[in-house]
Amino acid sequence: MTDMVRAAVQVAPGELQLREFPRPKTGADDGLLRVEANGICGSDVETFRGHLGGPRPAFIPGHEPLGIIEEIGDRAAERWGVQPGDRVALEVIVPCRACQDCLTGRYQFCRNRKYGHGVTSIDTEPTLWGGLAEYMYISPTSVLHKMDKTLPTELAAMYNSLGAGVRWTCHLGGVSIGDTVLVLGAGQRGIAAVVAARAAGAGTIIITGLEADAHKLAIAREFGADHTVVVDGDAGENIVSRVEEITGGEMADVVLELTPLAAGPVSDALLAAKRGGTVVLAGLKGNREIPLRTDLIINRALTVRGAFGVDSKGMADAIALIESRRFPLERMHTHTFGLSDAALAIQTLGGDVPGEHAIHVSVHPVP
Repeated sequence: MTDMVRAAVQVAPGELQLREFPRPKTGADDGLLRVEANGICGSDVETFRGHLGGPRPAFIPGHEPLGIIEEIGDRAAERWGVQPGDRVALEVIVPCRACQDCLTGRYQFCRNRKYGHGVTSIDTEPTLWGGLAEYMYISPTSVLHKMDKTLPTELAAMYNSLGAGVRWTCHLGGVSIGDTVLVLGAGQRGIAAVVAARAAGAGTIIITGLEADAHKLAIAREFGADHTVVVDGDAGENIVSRVEEITGGEMADVVLELTPLAAGPVSDALLAAKRGGTVVLAGLKGNREIPLRTDLIINRALTVRGAFGVDSKGMADAIALIESRRFPLERMHTHTFGLSDAALAIQTLGGDVPGEHAIHVSVHPVP
């Protein structure tokens, strides 16, 4: 086995370089992952373009890594309940597991965390923190989830996007049997929200998209969306009016706002929610101030919740849903790339490659 590991490094907006780094040395409390696949996220696209996060040092992207445990220390194996050869998925957050936030289940807000998978500078030893690499370091406090090794790699690699759909729809949105759910945005997490809403027993599911999202809306219908609404172009519809029409004026019990950078859907979300309804905001807007009609929140007694990533329960529930094989989730996967084409993978998901219609994209570092 080579002592050098290939990885894709983002050195500037729009620029990835393939580099080699020393293979990390592991001890009793940490490990090494042979990366099977890394799912590409919409936030990877915006970070690659330079729209999110601001200037940052060079780093190895990839916060949706899936792989096989290559090495594991004795204490780490006991702590995580894993052995070499097990397949695991990793979370982006690497918490300290000792502060008050960690000890009370709020580890995503750990005040002591210094690292994160797919977001940490290559100057931080042992460098291989991201999933766009042949091997990745597993820190003593990384959060791991075991997965069924018989699942196709492309399907297993959807754990993060489906985890977002489950958490935002069910855990934060509280969707239950018979609810009307509106999903603003037809990306992979929007489609995952449709899956989660259908699994939770929602009565009516509505999802929006652009003319360019026709392929995504078609998949959303396959997974249980009752209504798909195109909101741009000559045939574009007003989503608030359409929800009013579909629901007979009752509006939506739960609205998920998942669109990146767009301001208008935030107001649409508030207007489309029923009195006493819930609005979950998960679409990042690049740190811009977004006009907000607070009177709508007050007068409609809305619950508005911010959705920060995916937590351990969201991951676990999503993995269980994938392993159940209840939904033909493989239909979401559209593109597979090798490590040398990592930039092309990101551009493909972002819709920057003419003629390509992507939904779920993954990079498989080892041929």
